Amino acid sequence: MQLPLLSLIVFTPAAGAAVVMFLRNDNAVRWTALAFTVLDFTLCIAMLTGFDTTTYEMQFTETHPWVPALGITYALGVDGISALFVFLTALLGWICVLASWVAIDRKVKEFMVSLLVMQALMLGVFCALDLFLFYVFWEAMLIPMYLIIGVWGGDGRVYAAFKFFLFTLAGSLVFLIGVIVLYFHGGQTFDIPALTAQHLPFPVQSWLFFAFLIAFAVKVPMVPLHTWLPDAHVQAPTAGSIILAGVLLKMGAYGFLRFSLPMLPEASVHYSTLMQALSALAIVYGGLLALAQDDLKKLVAYSSISHMGLVTLGIFTLNLRGLEGGILQMFNHGVTTGALFLFVGLIYERTHTRSIADYGGLMKVAPVYTAFLALFALSSMALPGTNSFVGELLVLSGAFAASLAIGSVAVMGALLGAAYLLGMYGKVALGPASVGLRFKIRDVDAREMAAILPLAIFVLWVGLYPKPFLAIIDASVKHLLAQVHDKGGAR
Repeated sequence: MQLPLLSLIVFTPAAGAAVVMFLRNDNAVRWTALAFTVLDFTLCIAMLTGFDTTTYEMQFTETHPWVPALGITYALGVDGISALFVFLTALLGWICVLASWVAIDRKVKEFMVSLLVMQALMLGVFCALDLFLFYVFWEAMLIPMYLIIGVWGGDGRVYAAFKFFLFTLAGSLVFLIGVIVLYFHGGQTFDIPALTAQHLPFPVQSWLFFAFLIAFAVKVPMVPLHTWLPDAHVQAPTAGSIILAGVLLKMGAYGFLRFSLPMLPEASVHYSTLMQALSALAIVYGGLLALAQDDLKKLVAYSSISHMGLVTLGIFTLNLRGLEGGILQMFNHGVTTGALFLFVGLIYERTHTRSIADYGGLMKVAPVYTAFLALFALSSMALPGTNSFVGELLVLSGAFAASLAIGSVAVMGALLGAAYLLGMYGKVALGPASVGLRFKIRDVDAREMAAILPLAIFVLWVGLYPKPFLAIIDASVKHLLAQVHDKGGAR
C-alpha cells in the first residue's frame, strides 16, 4: 500500500494544531508547533527526493470518493509546478514559528493554532486535484489569516484585517461563480485534469478568464486590486507578513498556472497582451511606491507588488523562458521577501519603530544582522549570484521575446528596485549612527540565525546552481506550453 505522503504533508500541521490546543504552557506550545512544522518540512524533503523530474504527470496521487452524487472527490497530487510551492510553504512554516517565539507573547496557543491551520490549508491548495476541494482550501485559509492580522496585528489591525477579508472574499465569490460555470460547461466534473482536457467555446473561456482574473488578481495582487496589501503587511505580525508574502501571494499566480492557461488557452493567448501590460504597470507602479516609503515594512510590501508583476509577466509571455522564470521567481520571491519581512520584524522587536529615518549605523552595532540584510537586499534587486537574478533574467528574456516595449518597461522596474533597496540599506546600515537607538540594538541570536540561514542558503543555491530547481519544473512547464499551443494557438 502506497504511503499517503501528500495527505501526511497537508494534515501534519493540522494535527499539530489539535495537539497544541490541549497544552497550557506557552513554551510547550512553541516547541510543539516547531516540532510539527519541522516534521512537515521533513516530509516535503522526502517528497522532493522521490519526485520524478522526467515526467509532467501528477505524482504521489491520492483519490477517494467524497460526495459521489456531485462527482466531488478527495484528490491530491503534485507536478513540477506545484511541488516547489509545497516545499516553500513547509519551509516558511517552521521559520514563522521561530520568528514568533518572542514577538508573540499573548494568546500564544491561539496564535500557533491559527498558524498551523493556515499552513495546512495552504498546502491543500497546492495539492488539490479536485476543483471543489481546491475551493474549500482556498476559501478556508482566509479565516486564520484574518485572525492573525486582526488579533495579533498592530494598532490598525482591525481595519487591515477587515479590508483584507473583504477584498479576498469578493475575489473568492467571483471565483466560486467561475467554478460553477466551469462545472456545467466542463462535463459536470470537478476533476482538474479532466477539466483541463475539455475544449470550451471561446465566449465561455473569455468570460471565465475575467472571472478568474478578478479572483487571482486580488491574491497576487495586481494593480489596481492591490490596496489591501500594504495595510495587511504593515499591521500583521512578523510571521503573518512572512506567510502572506511568501505563500499567500503565490496562490493567485498559481491559479493562472493551474486554471487560466491550461483550461482557457484561447482566452489566455487572446488576452496575453493585456496581462503583460497590467504586469508591466504593476512592476513600475509598485517600484515607484516603494521608492517613496519611509516605513520599512511598507517599502517591502510595495516591492512585492513590483516583484509579483514580474511573475505574472513571465507567465503571460507564453514562452518557455518567461514561464519558467515566472515560476522560479515565485519561489525566489517567497524566500527573499519572506526574509526581508523577517528582518523588519527582528529590528522592530528591538526598537519598536519601522521608520527608516530612525535608523542609522546599524553595521557598527549589529554587523551580522546588516551583513545578512545586505545579502537579501542584493537578492531582491537581482544581483548576479543570487536567486532572483536567475528568475528575473529568464522573465526579462521571455518578455523581450514577446514584446520589446513590455520588456523595456520591465527593465525600468528592475532599476527602480535597485534605487529603493540601495537607498534603504544605505540609510539603515551605513548612515550616521542614531544615538537614540544604537544602545537598544543587539545582534541576532542563535534562534534568529536558525531562521535566517536556510533562507540565505536558498538565495545562494538558486543563484549559483539553479539546475535542480529548473529541472523540477521543466517537464511540467513544457507540457503546459504544449497545451496552450495546441488549443489556443500560442506562439
